[in-house]
Amino acid sequence: MVGQIDRDSYTPAPRQAERQPRRTVQLPGFASLADGQAIEMTVLDLSYDGCCVGTPVELVPGQLLNLSVLRLGAIEAEVRWCQNGQAGLAFNPQSERDAELHPRNADRIAAHAEVTMRRQGHRKYQVRLFDVSREGCKTEFVERPWPGSHVWIKFDGLEALDAEVCWVDGFQAGLKYTNPIHPAVFDLLTQRLQMKP
Repeated sequence: MVGQIDRDSYTPAPRQAERQPRRTVQLPGFASLADGQAIEMTVLDLSYDGCCVGTPVELVPGQLLNLSVLRLGAIEAEVRWCQNGQAGLAFNPQSERDAELHPRNADRIAAHAEVTMRRQGHRKYQVRLFDVSREGCKTEFVERPWPGSHVWIKFDGLEALDAEVCWVDGFQAGLKYTNPIHPAVFDLLTQRLQMKP
């Protein structure tokens, strides 16, 4: 459909050095600035690494904001340019940037295992797990998710955990569980994961 993106079925090509292709859209949204100010904006084009917005105020290159779009969730972005009532935003889900802006509360343990993943409206599938903590984990994705979207991840022997996608880098993503795993349960989980080849 013209002007809408089905973000759950869209699978982009692997990340490249140049800007990813963008689709023309007309999506109403708003930006939350660091000083608490909220600004109505219109997203004019969109890709997985950035967008162009129509803005009624002058933004400053390097300025950080949270962009919220109805039904697509919210994502942190950095202003790259601003002129003539428009601004270019780059999304900041990269792992290094995410680590600087959102330090983890718990150390992660390297893990090489498979877990079951499910996204809303989709069938479950197996993905590789790269690391795990009581509060989140790093996994691969078959279909690239949108930062801020929710998924369910299931470890063998545990109930499925609701988690939010915090960042996406290529075909890997960082997840934060809605509720941290209990310490005793996490100890058993890590023992089980370390026993697997």
